[in-house]
Amino acid sequence: MITTKFTEAFGIRHPIVQGGMQWVGRAPLVAAVANAGALGFITALTQPTPEDLVREVARCRELTDQPFGVNLTILPAINPPPYAEYREAIISSGVPIVETAGSNPVEHLQHFHAHGIKVIHKCTSVRHAVKAESLGVDAVSIDGFECAGHPGEDDIPGLVLIPAAADRLTIPMIASGGFADARGLVAALALGADGINMGTRFMATVESGIHQNVKDRLVEAGERDTQLIFRQLRNTARVADNAVSREVVARLEAGAAFEDIRDLVAGTRGVKVYETGDIDRGIWSAGMVQGLIRDIPTCEELVSRIVGEASEIIRGRLADAVAAEPVAAL
Repeated sequence: MITTKFTEAFGIRHPIVQGGMQWVGRAPLVAAVANAGALGFITALTQPTPEDLVREVARCRELTDQPFGVNLTILPAINPPPYAEYREAIISSGVPIVETAGSNPVEHLQHFHAHGIKVIHKCTSVRHAVKAESLGVDAVSIDGFECAGHPGEDDIPGLVLIPAAADRLTIPMIASGGFADARGLVAALALGADGINMGTRFMATVESGIHQNVKDRLVEAGERDTQLIFRQLRNTARVADNAVSREVVARLEAGAAFEDIRDLVAGTRGVKVYETGDIDRGIWSAGMVQGLIRDIPTCEELVSRIVGEASEIIRGRLADAVAAEPVAAL
């Protein structure tokens, strides 16, 4: 058992989080994560309507009696989703924890807190994490450059970003980006985090609802098999290396505008990858951490392995290293 500020504040057995993942964060995976003693998040905008989200939360409750949350990613858009309605769906469903990401969460924070809902805000920089704490969020999840999805534009890897944020924050902090095993958990704790967030690693589990071909690809891929798209648009995203992502990168480097690649990066194509197993069908997210994924366990097996091996590292090799230090003569 590893206890941290995060586990104590959020009532979770293990300091491991499965954050929001578009098209992946659905009830069966989230419930399996929760039953394993970690914290899982249903991805709100994966559900077509707020009413569908209410039903998905209910479906998750049929599968677990452990705490879980909902991710609400807030991004500017020409035709934005009805964020306020999704927020009310979360509140009416009695969800105890929300993960916000994207834009400033202040508009939603007061509503969640008024109903006793704890909020974790995902950030990609120290300055944004400090701002989130000043707004009153209950914890932050900070993404290093290694992460899948949007790593921000500063390109700061976790080895620097995590301790830099830990020096400035007083609320619990979850380290995200590049975590897949016990070594990562121990490293994150040593760097000042109170737990780890894993996305790509949880994609490659038995309960993950994506096609087996995608899971197999995550096992086969190395740490270099990702692409950074949208760099020229200052909306960088790390995605799996495939025919489509390489074409997007090439077109943007040649001076293309977003309108020229819109069809290539459409979410409707990306979800088909997960549904059909055609890994070249569209853009799909994967982190550099896929280079550390070697199997497809159940969530219970994965979480138990990470926590057990982390305890062994702390009590064994690290303790032995300290004990082996020569004692100075008196």
